[in-house]
Order: sequence, then structure tokens, then C-alpha cells
Amino acid sequence: MIKGGTLLTMEEHVPVMENGFLLVRNGIIADIGPDKECPDPGGARIIDAAGAIVMPGLVNCHTHLPMALFRGLADDLPLDQWLNNHIFPAEAEKINPDSVKKWARHSCLELLNSGTTTCCDGYFYEDQAAEAALESGIRAVAGQGVIDFPAPGVPDPEKNVAHAAAFAEKWQNRCSRIHPSIFCHSPYTCSETTLVRAKKAAREGGILFQIHLAETKNEQQMIPRHHRHLSPAAYLDRLGLLDENTLLSHAVWIDDRDMALIEENGAAIVHCAKSNMKLASGIAPMPSIMKRAIPVGLGTDSCASNNSLDLFSEMDTAAKLHKCAGSDPTVMKARDVVTMATIGGARALGLDRSIGSLVRGKKADIIVIKTDQPHLVPLYNPFSTVVYGVKGSDVTHVMVDGELLVNRADNDPLTGR
Repeated sequence: MIKGGTLLTMEEHVPVMENGFLLVRNGIIADIGPDKECPDPGGARIIDAAGAIVMPGLVNCHTHLPMALFRGLADDLPLDQWLNNHIFPAEAEKINPDSVKKWARHSCLELLNSGTTTCCDGYFYEDQAAEAALESGIRAVAGQGVIDFPAPGVPDPEKNVAHAAAFAEKWQNRCSRIHPSIFCHSPYTCSETTLVRAKKAAREGGILFQIHLAETKNEQQMIPRHHRHLSPAAYLDRLGLLDENTLLSHAVWIDDRDMALIEENGAAIVHCAKSNMKLASGIAPMPSIMKRAIPVGLGTDSCASNNSLDLFSEMDTAAKLHKCAGSDPTVMKARDVVTMATIGGARALGLDRSIGSLVRGKKADIIVIKTDQPHLVPLYNPFSTVVYGVKGSDVTHVMVDGELLVNRADNDPLTGR
């Protein structure tokens, strides 16, 4: 039982519950309400959350977990040079099953210790990354990477989709916390045939299809030259790739027509503000996107292009970036940004029925934030505090499926399982 905190439920009708309680049983939120209605805890272990914020675990919708290995490598370069001259060669040299598992485990630890309970990953040797996620206790969407070049673990590009499909089949029902996915790198590194085959395999498996979309101006200019003057989003639409099980990461260089296509087809978008800023890829039109019925989540991208997996930092940056870019302090309100990092992200991944909000019957993915610290006092609005004040290091408890994986309150930080 978690007692006494300010609950951010992320539910429309009761978004904030002062002095509330949560009862967790068998990995599920069994009861929730004001403390005055709290039942006898019986033999339950009690977490005293007085003065704390209790909220759903954060959902990081775009990561490349093993790339923590490249944190700080080749900083301050444009995306094309960064990828082609540094990251791709480093991957060819250093990425193998052992390094993928080691650094994926490292990233899972970083995520959990900063309050993220669900991540969406996409990389090579994803079988090892999924194993690392499974062992850590985090919830993960694990996407096997697909690219039309020899890749780590898939030296023959002709077998890229078959390899991804086999990965998905292996993990389909192995663990309720690990959701397999197929991740095509981009419209310019995957041929039309590969994209169609990969999406067909994802549809047949009933799983999420991920792809980087319109991340750079170069891509926005390149795709029309080669594909009937279509924008990257229109190109994917022509191929039949956009639907409610498609996740589009970045979406920086899209316009109103692209947004309409994405909305019409039910696809989701992941906003990666800090990665886009660091690589000078541009500023995604998030205020316009959020006016539409498009599921939107937040992602850190990899440690190679962000240097951090702290989603609280990502919230702060996303909110402030768009206020400054649009000269409008009213856009990207704090509550909207917290929504992106919780129930919005869960919706983008197709997991909103089970996670993303504090609701009776949902999975007990919960974090506790102690606010009795100078940089979090006073607390007028918990949503504003979460976005503009909280850091990942302020999280004291992290629970996934009702299992306490991090406990800083007792000076006993755990490292997953």
C-alpha cells in the first residue's frame, strides 16, 4: 500500500488526488482513493508517501538501448556525418551479442532509476536487448532492427525481414512485460519492398511497426526526388504502412497534409526534442500535431544522440523549446507534457488499456517522487513541478507489475532483478 501522497492519476475526471492511497495486489492496482477511505492494510507492506507525488511510471517511446555504449562519441556533428562516419562504423566494430546485452542492461538500469517503467526499443541483436529488459524487470516494446545493408546479426540484407519476424514470433507470448515489434530504420535506408514486407510481417503478428520518419531536412528533400514527389509521410501512406499499429519517431519535417494523413490512418508520433536539438535536425511542429487526434508520446532517443535517458529532463526541454520557438508561453502546457510521458505514450504504443494511468485494474507501474527538497519547494501545481522541477534522481520508488525495483527511501537502491 502506498499512502499519503498527491496522486497524479492522469484520468480526465480526477487528474489529481490529494492525500490518496493505492493498494497493489498481484501486480495490479486493486484499489485507489482518498486516504480517508483507505481500507485496513492488513499485512500489506506500506510505503509512506506523505509529501510525495505518486504517479504512473514514465513511458519512453523511442530508445536504442545498447547505444549507451556510444554515449559522448562523435558529439557536435550533423546527423548524416554522425551516422555514416562514426556510428555505423562503431557499430560494425563493437556491436555483438555480448555488448548489446551488457549495454541494454545498463540502459534499463538508467531508465528504472530515473522513473521510466516502460521503454520502446529498436536495435540489432534485439533478442539480447529483450533478454536484458526481461532480467531488469522493466516493461519494454522490443523492436528488431531492419535495414537494407549488412547489419549486426543480419549480414545478409535479404534475410532482414525474416529475421525480424522470427524474433517477433519467439517473443510473442514469452512474457507479458516484453512486447515484440519490427523496427524499420527509415524510408531512405529500407527499400519499398523491404518496408512493405516488414509491415506485412508486423500485421500478421499483430505487433507494432516502428520507423524513423522525416527526422531531417535531407530526408524531407530526398524522398520526393525518388518517389513521385511524395513527402516521407505520403510515401508511407502510399505503401499502406500507416495505421493504428505504426509508430513514427521524430516527425520533424511534416506539414498539415502529412498530419492529416497520420491522423486519418491512426498512426502515432514520438517527439524526441533533445535528440532533434543536439543533432540540429529541427523542431517538430508539436503544437499543431497536438491539436489533432494523433497519439503522441515522448522519447529520449539513444544515449548517443541525447546523452541521457532521463524523461523528466525530456519533458522540461520539450515544454520550453516550443514556447520559445513559437513565442507563445501558453503552448505545451505542463499537464499536456506529463500526459505525453504517461498515458499518451502508453496510447502511442497501444498499451493504454493496461498502463499509463493510476486506475483500478491497471498494471501497478508506479513511481514515487519525494518533494521535500529545496528545488521542489513550494509545490503549487504538481504537473508544473513534475515538468519544470523534478529530475530523475528525485524518484525514490519505482514499481513495475507491482514489483518494487528501486527503493531509495531506505538507502537501498535496487538494480532490477
